[in-house]
Amino acid sequence: MEHQHGYISAKDDYLKRLRRIEGQARGLQRMVEEEKYCIDILTQVSAMTKALEAVSLGLLDDHLNHCVVDAARAGDAEGEEKIAEAMQAITRLVRS
Repeated sequence: MEHQHGYISAKDDYLKRLRRIEGQARGLQRMVEEEKYCIDILTQVSAMTKALEAVSLGLLDDHLNHCVVDAARAGDAEGEEKIAEAMQAITRLVRS
């Protein structure tokens, strides 16, 4: 049996959110092309950043509740590896 990732049950929701973010990125490009006001562009950058953070946190939650929990049940070494992997991901998110 092939392993399924924790986010698979919400895949359509993630894709919808990512498509919306993609649209926001195109909108930002258009705003710069049209020489819109700096503060308006920054407001949209902030909204896009928050949307990406929401996707990241959702994926992290799915990873912890699915992949890490499954690995911890499988054994110490695998569980420790998944926890370390999750901590690295959290560290990257916090730094960004």
